[in-house]
Amino acid sequence: QVQLVESGGGLVQAGGSLRLSCAASGRTVGNVVLGWFRQAPGKEREFVGVSRWNGGSTYYADSVKGRFTISRDNAKNTVYLQMNKLKPEDTAVYYCAAAAAYYSDSQLLSTAKYQYWGQGTQVTVSS
Repeated sequence: QVQLVESGGGLVQAGGSLRLSCAASGRTVGNVVLGWFRQAPGKEREFVGVSRWNGGSTYYADSVKGRFTISRDNAKNTVYLQMNKLKPEDTAVYYCAAAAAYYSDSQLLSTAKYQYWGQGTQVTVSS
């Protein structure tokens, strides 16, 4: 069982920055990867980025590449999503999710592989 608690959402003007946090807890946290997804009104939940705990790969959706950065604090079991140069189209509820570490990089693009989800945090970017 893994529990995920997100924080850091809010309202920001276009071009601004926000940092989201996702604190993970539970006895199996070392066996998962943490990904970020987002869901805008009327749209499907979409992949944003994912990072492995053990210093492995970190990768991003094309729509955020070069603007968003995922970092980790392994001692705190916390993953961060630094979002820079925000655009109105980045407006969405952002979710942190945990998936088993044995999934491949390509499998981790899918929401179906993530067993645990945070409550979501709203990010609103005004134009």
